[in-house]
Amino acid sequence: MRAAVVPEAGADFEVVERDVPEPDPGEVRVSVDACGICHSDVFTKEGTNPVVSYPRVPGHEVAGHVDAVGDAVDAWDVGDRVGVGWHGGHCSTCEQCRQGNFLQCENGEITGLSYDGGYAEYMTAPSEALAKIPEALDAAAAAPLLCAGVTTFNALRNSDANVGDLVAVQGVGGLGHLGVQYAHAAGFETAAISRTPEKESLAKELGADHFINAAEVDAGQRLQELGGADVVLATAPSSDAISSIVSGIGVDGSVVVVGVPGEPVEVSAQQLVQSRGGVEGWASGHARDSQDTLEFSSLRDIAPEIETYPLEDVNEAYGRMIDNEARFRAVLEL
Repeated sequence: MRAAVVPEAGADFEVVERDVPEPDPGEVRVSVDACGICHSDVFTKEGTNPVVSYPRVPGHEVAGHVDAVGDAVDAWDVGDRVGVGWHGGHCSTCEQCRQGNFLQCENGEITGLSYDGGYAEYMTAPSEALAKIPEALDAAAAAPLLCAGVTTFNALRNSDANVGDLVAVQGVGGLGHLGVQYAHAAGFETAAISRTPEKESLAKELGADHFINAAEVDAGQRLQELGGADVVLATAPSSDAISSIVSGIGVDGSVVVVGVPGEPVEVSAQQLVQSRGGVEGWASGHARDSQDTLEFSSLRDIAPEIETYPLEDVNEAYGRMIDNEARFRAVLEL
């Protein structure tokens, strides 16, 4: 098989030939149809996560179909359409797993970091890490939903917002353009916040009821004029932008951070006290969350805007993602 390998931390990708992997008893082998390129792949590319050993194949937005199953697997059959996301498996025995918090598993694995991911024609993954892909979803469109999609969908559905509440999505990029679609489809009054006025027409097409140009107005003040946001989904990884939007939440409102900035986020305690508000974080989801995301996306015709590349162009595709030039998700087709 062909695989795009990071030979060592910081090195360019090398497209090499490898033996097709054999699944262990509790694993499934996936024939990869498409794999999204996510900013979190930088952990593997640059060696900034201690769980990564080299050489390593990145990729945790994997869409494909079951090619073979291990002897102990009875939940999947050859030919099933499946996806594998960030959550790459859990132990089922630690305290967090016993409480059903599989994403917080103390011994959890991460696809493309703990083991080889989807920048390859085949990969293996634990059976519990797989999500079923609806037949109506194209593989290339489904792939980013295994990370960017489940992250925004899951954060919103686990928030305290109710139908009709004002939900703001800060940033209209790789995460945000999906967040706007999910917020609209869930019945929220949806505001899109961006410093790029050219994105207004896109935001409205995706379902935004309001567009706030943060380069020209105080986004927090504008949200207060709309009644105060019940939830602000912070998708753009900018500490200053996240800090500036806290003033826009209403009573008992919250800022939910899913785009992680490199610097600390400064928050006014007075603003939080006055609003009884909070700043929270949310991280993707486990395999069932991913399947819920895929099913809802299929039901409501929600899809990412993507650029597709062959595996041989992995360095170009990754470069466009890391330079924030991709609109909005780069996907390898295999």
